[in-house]
Amino acid sequence: MSPSEERTWSMIAHIGSLVAAWFAMGFLCPLVVWLVYRDRSDFVRRHALESLNFQISLLIYGIVAAILVAITFGLGILIVIPAAFIGVIAALVVIILATVAASGGREYRYPLTLRLVK
Repeated sequence: MSPSEERTWSMIAHIGSLVAAWFAMGFLCPLVVWLVYRDRSDFVRRHALESLNFQISLLIYGIVAAILVAITFGLGILIVIPAAFIGVIAALVVIILATVAASGGREYRYPLTLRLVK
C-alpha cells in the first residue's frame, strides 16, 4: 500500500466509528478495516486495532453504567447522565485527534482504553 492509502484507511478506522456509533455499533468500522488490512499494512493495523479497542472500551463502560443504574434502582442515573455527557464529548475529541494523527502519518493511543484485542 502507498503511504497515502495507509493514511486514508487509518483515518477511516477512526472516523468511521462515529457513523456506526449511531447504531451502538461503533466497533464495526474499525473491526472491518482491521480484518481486511491487518496483513497489508502494519500502520493501518495499529490504527484500526487502537480504534477497535477504544470502541469496545466505550461499549463496556456503557454496559457498566447501565448496570449501575439498574442496581441503584435508577438513582445511579444522577451520576451516569453527567458522566455520559462528558464521556461523549471526550470521545468525540479523541476520535478527531486520532483521525488527525492518522492523516499525518503519526501514531495515536486513546486514553482510558482497555486493550483487549491484540
